[in-house]
Amino acid sequence: MLNIVATPIGNLEDITLRALKVLKEADVIVCEDTRVTGKLLSHYEIETKMFSWHANSNSSELDKIIGWLSEGKSIALVTDAGTPTISDPGVLLVQEVRAQLPEVNIAAIPGPSALTAALSISGISSSSFNWLGFLPHKKGRQTIFMRIAESDETFVFYESPHRIEKTLASLAEYAPEKKVTICRELTKMHEEVVSGTASELIKKIESSNLVIKGEFVVIVSN
Repeated sequence: MLNIVATPIGNLEDITLRALKVLKEADVIVCEDTRVTGKLLSHYEIETKMFSWHANSNSSELDKIIGWLSEGKSIALVTDAGTPTISDPGVLLVQEVRAQLPEVNIAAIPGPSALTAALSISGISSSSFNWLGFLPHKKGRQTIFMRIAESDETFVFYESPHRIEKTLASLAEYAPEKKVTICRELTKMHEEVVSGTASELIKKIESSNLVIKGEFVVIVSN
């Protein structure tokens, strides 16, 4: 059994009862960073063994997880925050398991997701939208901003505090009339949702009325 377990994006109380049960009963919890996941497990007094596996792990570590599953062990896959495989390297593990061990049951243990959390409080219709994940750092960025500018549809993507200003500058250049909604620190003490044109949001940053800390969900709409 491979369980894809969603974990809190901020507030630890957002975890589901089912997720706690799966984490307690698993033979191994596969996580990105044992220090991050360790805080969650400690909070709920879960002592299950952890195994670190992430985008930079080597093939032998992936083989070890495949080996455990082939032996009949129960594996819980988590990411540092939110739902594994959504803009997350966990998708590679699921692909390999489906290819190598088709008999293994893969179960979704749904829960927190920054994407759905942001849309739910944005006031923007989510009946149809384009999900971009994390934008590329270099190659392809200009093409994406041109696509956003030319489309009437809503676009949603994640951005880091290190690149949010650069992204807003590009949106101000390519799509100056679009509405940009920034959701920051979702479910945490300093949760913040701010909307305006990209230029207006840049001015908020310059005047220190918008803090550049934490992870961002950016929604661009008409």
